[in-house]
Amino acid sequence: MPTQRPVALVTGAARRIGAAIVRRLHAAGHDIALHYRGSATEAEALAGELEAMREGSVLLLQADLAEFDRLPELVAQAIGRFGRLDALVNNASAFEPTPIGTTTPAQWDRLFASNAHAPFFLAQAAAPHLKAAGGAIVNLTDIYADRPLREHTVYCMAKAALLAMTRSLAVELAPEVRVNAVAPGAILWPEAQDGGDSCSTAQVAMLARTPLGRTGTPEEVAEAVRWLLMDARYCTGQVLHLDGGRMLST
Repeated sequence: MPTQRPVALVTGAARRIGAAIVRRLHAAGHDIALHYRGSATEAEALAGELEAMREGSVLLLQADLAEFDRLPELVAQAIGRFGRLDALVNNASAFEPTPIGTTTPAQWDRLFASNAHAPFFLAQAAAPHLKAAGGAIVNLTDIYADRPLREHTVYCMAKAALLAMTRSLAVELAPEVRVNAVAPGAILWPEAQDGGDSCSTAQVAMLARTPLGRTGTPEEVAEAVRWLLMDARYCTGQVLHLDGGRMLST
């Protein structure tokens, strides 16, 4: 029996910002197709938490987004379970430095796989179902798509491709499907950073360039995603810069 509730497929949803997005959409009434790659323990715990609130509301989907065949399969599994798809949130993202002169094809493939390749082919597979539902796509881009980060050229290129995809699909999928993006600034620091005090120094310097003078929260990103999916009915092809004003700094 198809669900009467809206359904959202969220990638990279087991932890951090992805988990906050899932919790916010679930609280707003969505059933969730929760994708993860390697964070099985966290994904299962999150699914258990949400299932305790509303039984039958979460489908766990494990996949490496670099494997092309898995992408349409994720959409098919969500449709098979819930009978509909109202929202696609392309949140999963690889991030690593690629200094010029040392970058490898493997790094290129890894960064483009999650940040550009998978979002496009997931959107392609989801489009007919989103059109039927009058649904929406939200892509998690980055301020670095517009203002490149030194020694992260490939990541910046991949996010710039995702930004271009957002605008192009907003035209191609209109009027049935809205396509927007959230570009977070400093929300959560990367979990694995080398450099000791230099990292703290870099973080302080980043906040000094942020007019609001603080990091954002995953919950603020999650609410932005929810708003774009559910309330921003006359908004497509737009990028919401959730960066505390960093785009304004020199």
